[in-house]
Amino acid sequence: MASSRIPQERQMEFFAEETPVSANAREATDAMAEMRAAVAKLNAAADAYYGGRGELMSDYEWDALFDRVKALEEETGIVLADSPTNKVSSDQLAGRKEPHEFAALSLAKTKRVEDVAKWAQGRPIWLSWKLDGLTLVVTYDGGRLTKVVTRGDGHVGTNITHLADGIAGIPRTVADRGHLVVRGEAVISYADFADFTATSGDDFANPRNLASGSLALKDVEELKRRRLQWIPFTLVHAERELSGWGERMEYLRSVGLEPVASERIDEPSVGNIRAAIGRWSDEVASRRNPFPVDGLVVVYDDTRYAATGSVTGHHATRAGLAFKWQDEVAETELERIEWSCALASITPVAVFAPVSLEGTLVRRASLCNVSECERLGIGGPGTKLHVIKANKIIPKVVEVVASEGRFTIPCECPACGAPTQTRLSPSGTKTLRCTNDECPAKMLAKFERFVSKEGLDIEGLAGETLAKFVNNGWIRSMADILCLSEHRDEIAAMEGFGPVSAGKICDTVDACREREAARILVALSIPLCGSDVARRLTSGRRLREVFDAAFAAEDENLFAAIEGIGPAKSAAFVAWCRDPRHREFVERLLSRLTVIESSAPTGGRCQGLVFVITGDVRRFANRAAFKAYVEAQGGKLAGSVSTKTNFLVNNDVDSSSGKNIKAKALGVPIISEDEFIARFKGV
Repeated sequence: MASSRIPQERQMEFFAEETPVSANAREATDAMAEMRAAVAKLNAAADAYYGGRGELMSDYEWDALFDRVKALEEETGIVLADSPTNKVSSDQLAGRKEPHEFAALSLAKTKRVEDVAKWAQGRPIWLSWKLDGLTLVVTYDGGRLTKVVTRGDGHVGTNITHLADGIAGIPRTVADRGHLVVRGEAVISYADFADFTATSGDDFANPRNLASGSLALKDVEELKRRRLQWIPFTLVHAERELSGWGERMEYLRSVGLEPVASERIDEPSVGNIRAAIGRWSDEVASRRNPFPVDGLVVVYDDTRYAATGSVTGHHATRAGLAFKWQDEVAETELERIEWSCALASITPVAVFAPVSLEGTLVRRASLCNVSECERLGIGGPGTKLHVIKANKIIPKVVEVVASEGRFTIPCECPACGAPTQTRLSPSGTKTLRCTNDECPAKMLAKFERFVSKEGLDIEGLAGETLAKFVNNGWIRSMADILCLSEHRDEIAAMEGFGPVSAGKICDTVDACREREAARILVALSIPLCGSDVARRLTSGRRLREVFDAAFAAEDENLFAAIEGIGPAKSAAFVAWCRDPRHREFVERLLSRLTVIESSAPTGGRCQGLVFVITGDVRRFANRAAFKAYVEAQGGKLAGSVSTKTNFLVNNDVDSSSGKNIKAKALGVPIISEDEFIARFKGV
């Protein structure tokens, strides 16, 4: 047999020839291994997100890893079957699966204005919010709601029609008698998210996380408590010819739906697009937009042209483009971790050397929970961090560059000294809790609700100020807030206050001792008792009578027969009142307040009518007085103009305000306050 040995003189030639091939093979193998690991990580994060569980990575990390997978796919020419670039993530909801009549494809993404201008090709385009929630496809037939289906994987979703009544913005009927299919986003506003988490004790990272977890509920009343709102962003199908995207949005308004805000750009040059995006960015940065968003959606006005694009993977090339903001990243150094006590948990907060982000100086960012600290690899003081303002609003630590020292979890509650306990939530998230049920810091979120605009409306008592007063031992219950004047001199002596600030706080507290009955109920953080329930409970009833009846109630359905209350809300209210500690607290509180009792509707001058008011009021004392009169006369006051609006009240009837423009477009009469009084007050 011939020897297979390579002669020594040929060995160097052999390896010289083979080494490049081996290196390429190793590089390809490494790329595949990196791709598989990244895809697995992205899919696990998507499953957690769509299942409403704790987030496994931030949007910033998702985008970076997604872009890396795309680069590897282009480099190797291989796209894995389960790659997120090749599919739309599916939800994890239990329930009947249903194929979509029209596929809900995803949009290609960019962070460059130049890419948007190139994609537009000089054709008129529209910008609208890329709302950060869950997409629902809603179908009407003959004017009636027939089904609500989640997006799922874009081709098959979960039928959740039984939950429709629990989601605001999905009417049972519309003014279209054909087959109508509309796609929209179910979202929760930042304000409603803060309100829910302050009173529920549940752990949710952000409004999107709460929204995704809410669709797994079976109880419609509980879903209503989460305050989901569905906002249409696409008219998928209608039985009439509507060629322009703007025309399609106006049609949605005309049939009774309120679509996402939008802006048309007739000449989509780089400069015009940059200027428009700048305006929308300012809306986000200034928090004038109440809902969480993660960018903008760009669409052609010419929907016929948009339909001619090709489909690549799960993207239709002309259906639209998602513009995402380029996050400004700053490197800083951790100074310490503070542990902030609240109703549900003790939250770690990173305090770092100040950095400028999005035009503001930032030095603190919530780390959410113990799991997030462990995932990031947070260390001790001196740890180098990368920080962003997520979606231009919320400071967020996105990466540990270099860890120093150790991350330690306090064994004692920083507020009361009781032992702490790390708990694992059903979603698998580690949170730190105080074991003392009477810990005053657990009441801080309730104190904030007590002084909020919806509650007693006490200005100057933000959360940080309240926390200082709690730590000084001046506030142990809500009733103690009304006695802060006893500590005027001590407040004045505190760093950052002084006599003037102390005087303003105490004067404001003293001025709030006279409040409407419904406001007092809202201020108490009673489960399921928001402003609407409070108004219904106190309408035509004295607040003392409501409480006395609840204190003595044997039947938890005591208030269930009141329209808009029902068994769940009645039971929650009665259960709260049955607690002897709550009864004692109510007695203390009412002894320090003068209650302005709510009146039952006294007439029908506004019966069944919906009003919107804009601008300054002159004849009524304030907007609250206007609202009180309308409701007492059987009407309603809405915050925005829609097809359901009967009258827009504006003392400048000829102004070019947004509400006036919208009212004129919808044919809603615009009347002055004088005309309102003449027509509906008879004065």
